Amino acid sequence: MPASSPTPAPATVAAIDAAALRAGLARARRTIDRHATALTRLDTVLGDGDHGDNLAIGFRAVEELVSALPPETLPGELLRTVGHALVSAVGGASGPLYGTAFIEAGFRAGSAATIDLPLAASMLEAATDGLARRGRCTVGDKTILDTLSPAAMALTTAAAIGADAGTAARATVRAALAGMRSTRPLVARRGIALRLGERSAGHLDPGAVSCLLILLAFARR
Repeated sequence: MPASSPTPAPATVAAIDAAALRAGLARARRTIDRHATALTRLDTVLGDGDHGDNLAIGFRAVEELVSALPPETLPGELLRTVGHALVSAVGGASGPLYGTAFIEAGFRAGSAATIDLPLAASMLEAATDGLARRGRCTVGDKTILDTLSPAAMALTTAAAIGADAGTAARATVRAALAGMRSTRPLVARRGIALRLGERSAGHLDPGAVSCLLILLAFARR
């Protein structure tokens, strides 16, 4: 994660409605824009050197599409729209992976007008499972999943014990951060970095870093 990234204050609201979700997406777009150069620098080592630029393009497309949706659009539909936009607009492997994650989360949201903590946990689990299927990856392969999976597990645990939203957000971010950091010593087993073999060790996976940044953006108010 870029050293200049601030640690956000976690959300304290009990449920997320469509307006809060739109605000989270806007923060994600600004966060990715702010760190696009750093993400691309990481990807220059392990990938095609375009991860940050591609994600920035994708989240700008998301913002444009979401702004055109009526205010009464439900969270699930918003998330599915985001997913399809990312699949279409983001180049490389990250577009389909992130797109699938958002689409699966949107399907899990169903017709709910607000997202409480247990539903949010279920949605993050669905996003994790969808991304793993699409990428044919598991934890330890040095991918986005290394950040997303522990975050989903932490949120599920927090929901199960009845934690408040702020505590759940902090636990989720801590787990995501630890997952992202775990990618540094790993040898890549998926994606373009696979071609580097042992030389892929010693570097953070750019997708794992961007996943943390997106989760941080949604954890804020």
